Amino acid sequence: MADNAYDVIVIGAGPGGYVAAIRAAQLGLKTIVVEREHMGGICLNWGCIPTKAMLRSSEVYHLMQRAKEFGLLAQNIDYDLDAVVARSRGIAKQLNGGVTHLLKKNKVASLMGDATITAPGKVVVKTAKGAEALTAKHIIIATGARARELPGLEGDGDLVWTYKTALTPPRMPKKLLVIGSGAIGIEFASFYNTLGADTTVVEVMDRVMPVEDAEISAFAQKAFEKQGMKIRTKTMVKKLDRGMGSVTAHIEQVGKITKEVFDTVISAVGIVGNVENLGLEALGINVDRTHITTDAYCRTGVMGVYAIGDVASAPWLAHKASHEGVMVAELIAGGSPHSVKPESIAGCTYCTPQVASVGHTEAQARDAGYEIRVGRFPFMGNGKAIALGEAEGMVKTVFDSKTGELLGAHMIGAEVTELIQGYVVGRQLETTEEDLMQTVFPHPTLSEMMHESVLDAWDRAIHI
Repeated sequence: MADNAYDVIVIGAGPGGYVAAIRAAQLGLKTIVVEREHMGGICLNWGCIPTKAMLRSSEVYHLMQRAKEFGLLAQNIDYDLDAVVARSRGIAKQLNGGVTHLLKKNKVASLMGDATITAPGKVVVKTAKGAEALTAKHIIIATGARARELPGLEGDGDLVWTYKTALTPPRMPKKLLVIGSGAIGIEFASFYNTLGADTTVVEVMDRVMPVEDAEISAFAQKAFEKQGMKIRTKTMVKKLDRGMGSVTAHIEQVGKITKEVFDTVISAVGIVGNVENLGLEALGINVDRTHITTDAYCRTGVMGVYAIGDVASAPWLAHKASHEGVMVAELIAGGSPHSVKPESIAGCTYCTPQVASVGHTEAQARDAGYEIRVGRFPFMGNGKAIALGEAEGMVKTVFDSKTGELLGAHMIGAEVTELIQGYVVGRQLETTEEDLMQTVFPHPTLSEMMHESVLDAWDRAIHI
C-alpha cells in the first residue's frame, strides 16, 4: 500500500470523526483523519465541553448565594468572568490534546487541511504546504455543522454574538437578548442570567424548548421566569439596529412589532451542515437543507462514501455522532452492527433546571396511535432531592398500555442529564413496565423517582 493509500479516510476530527478513525484503526484498517481547524471539533473546543465548564461555574455561584439554606456562611460573593472563561478554555485545550494523544496511541495518521473528494476513493487535501492526494476504498464525511446566521442577525463579535463569542465574551452583558430557546440558546441564557444579566429569550414556536414534551416545556418556562428570565414565545426578531454600545431589536409578537434596546444579543437559531467545498455535487451525493442524506447505516448512495454526525441527519448530538462513527467503522471492517435509532438517542440540556428526554413525547405517542399510560413523580416527593436542596423537578414516563413498552421518558430537575441513561438502557433492552417495577432502586437516590414514575403510570406509586 502506497504511503498515501489508506483503507479509510475520515474528513473531520469531531466526536464523530475521531471516534470513527480510532475504531477503524482498532479493527486493523489503515486510517487517516483530516481536520481543518481543531482536533475534537466544535463539540470539544467550542460546544459541549466548554459550555458545561462555564455552566458549572454559574451553578456553583448560584449555590454560594444559597449558602444560608445549608447552614453555611458566605460573604461578598462575586465572580471573575475572565477566570470563568479561562477555566473553560483550559479544559477545552486539555481535551484537545487528549484527542491528539488517542489518535497517535491508536496509530491513526492525521493531516491538517481542507479536504475535497474529487472522485470515489480519492481525496485532495489543501494544507499549509500545498495539496496532498490521498486514496482509500472508504471515506467517512464527519465535517459537522456551524451556527445558522439569519440575514440581519449575523454575529459581529461585539454587540451580536454567536456561540464562539458567547464562550469568550468581551464583557458581561447587562441587558441580554437570546434569540432561540433550543439547547444552545437556553444554556447561554441560563449561564448569563445566573450571573446577573437581565435576560430575555425570544422563541418563534409556541413554547420554550419546543422539541421537549409540552408538560416539561411548561415546567421549564415557569422555572426560568422564577429566576428572572423573560420568556416570549410565538415571537420573532425581525431586525437589529446596531448602534454605539447597544442594539435595538424589532420584535414581532402576534402581528405587533415593538422596539427594545439591549447591550448584547446572542443568536442561537439552529445549525447549518458543513457541506461546502467537499465535492458532493460532482459525486452525486444528495444534500437536503445543508445536511447530507443517508440511509440507516450512514451510507450516502455513492459506493464507499459515508456521512455521520451533524453534517448528516438529526438528531444533531455529539453522542449520536460518536455511535455512528463506531457503527460505520465496524460496517467497513465487515461486521454487522445495529443501525443507530434516532428515537433512542437521549437529548440533554444543561440549563438550570436541567432537562433530559428520550423517545416519544406524550403527544407524539398519541399521534402515533398508541394507547398510553403516563406516570409522573415530583422531585418534592424524593428525600435525596430535598436533602440536596433541589426539590423542584419532575420525572415523566410514557408507556404503551397494551404491551408495557417504554415509549418515552422526560425529566426536568437536578442531575437529570445523568439519570436519563437508565431509561435509555431500558429502551435498548426492550424493557417493559414490569421489568422496571421489579427493579430495586437504591435509597436514598434521585433515581428512585424513575421507579416511582413507572409505578404511577399504573396507579401504584408509593410516595405521592
